[in-house]
Amino acid sequence: MAETEVNKNSSSSDKVKDLNDWLPITNSRNGNWWYSAFHNVTAMVGAGVLGLPYAMSQLGWGPGSAVLILSWIITLYTLWQMVEMHEMVAGKRFDRYHELGQHAFGEKLGLWIVVPIQLMVEVGSDIVYMITGGKSLKKFHDTVCGPDHCKEISTTGFIMIFASLHFCLAHLPSFNSITVVSIAAAAMSLSYSTIGWVASANKGREPDVQYGPRESTSAGQMFNFFGALGDVAFAYAGHSVVLEIQATIPSTPEKPSKKPMWKGVIVAYIIVALCYFPVAFVGYWTFGNNVEDNILISLHKPRWLVAAANMFVVIHVIGSYQVFAIPVYDMMETFLVLKMKFKPTWKLRFVARTCYVALTMFIALTFPFFGGLLGFFGGFAFAPASYFLPCIMWLALYKPKRFSLSWITNWVCIILGVSLMVLAPIGALRQLILQSKDFKFYS
Repeated sequence: MAETEVNKNSSSSDKVKDLNDWLPITNSRNGNWWYSAFHNVTAMVGAGVLGLPYAMSQLGWGPGSAVLILSWIITLYTLWQMVEMHEMVAGKRFDRYHELGQHAFGEKLGLWIVVPIQLMVEVGSDIVYMITGGKSLKKFHDTVCGPDHCKEISTTGFIMIFASLHFCLAHLPSFNSITVVSIAAAAMSLSYSTIGWVASANKGREPDVQYGPRESTSAGQMFNFFGALGDVAFAYAGHSVVLEIQATIPSTPEKPSKKPMWKGVIVAYIIVALCYFPVAFVGYWTFGNNVEDNILISLHKPRWLVAAANMFVVIHVIGSYQVFAIPVYDMMETFLVLKMKFKPTWKLRFVARTCYVALTMFIALTFPFFGGLLGFFGGFAFAPASYFLPCIMWLALYKPKRFSLSWITNWVCIILGVSLMVLAPIGALRQLILQSKDFKFYS
């Protein structure tokens, strides 16, 4: 009897190992610190950086600068916590965000708390990247061709062109298999961010630039302020994939994965600072409250530089889309194999991933509201994932002494993060409603 039970447990453990060897997060553990750096930059610096001057125009110089700098510090701190918690139990690795959540809150509650938030972050990011990629392709096309030389193609058409790339890239099996795409994306993020602020600085301040509120009414100003908080939150998105990135790095008791992972995170955050702060401050200084929700759309000259920057954005969001999509593929494939009892085959992977890309394309085509989506997803999902959920887990698992520095720091982050989660979607929903008034579907 006992022997039969042992055989069953052994068979079950073999099945789990086989599944982990097949799933995209855990089938390859040959990453290192620079893999970590590239993947984190690709995850973090994306559509969000292009919306920062617009967020500054809604927040103003003082509050905008404070929110940007505070967000950089808080999210670096919470990212450090997640890196530390990855291997907090000897001999076990929390390879996925929800696995850490289950350890902190219990098997079922952990899933219900973490999975919806993580999916909103990752699927929401991919939808926004679909829109960003399509709009940047259109801007590139319009800048290079001009209205007199090329036939006009709608934003819908360009989103579909962008999506077609992902119908191919979706079938790369794992995180490490997209390393080349991620390296190119990280290089492009630094390139187009630099072009964004250098071209703005070269242009100089607009003659009639104004730094006052974008809205004339107090209510409008308040809603804009709330929405801008979500735009900033969206810019710090890497937390939803950080454990999955760390899972690709080998680990031994002598050389735990947290050391190369943290080294990569530090490099990534230095690059984030070099991208975010100059773009936000110089873009707002140049255009004031007339800046577009995508800084590159506000720039028109020199044409070749604007065209290059938009193409760099396209290359970057190709990588960003994949970095956020792989954990979703991992969840889908786990569910289909363990719960729906499908066999782990390439056919299952092909159908599941193709359906996911098609879904994000359809939503992007239906609701291509770049600015409003940034604020909504940034507040509703990114604030928990990046600002306060790691702090709650830290308090639950490590139980720091009451009123100690760690206890106070975590509670401050939780209060700020919850405020962000409540306020940001309110402003973003208003912006979405205003943007949708004159919108024609699939135009």
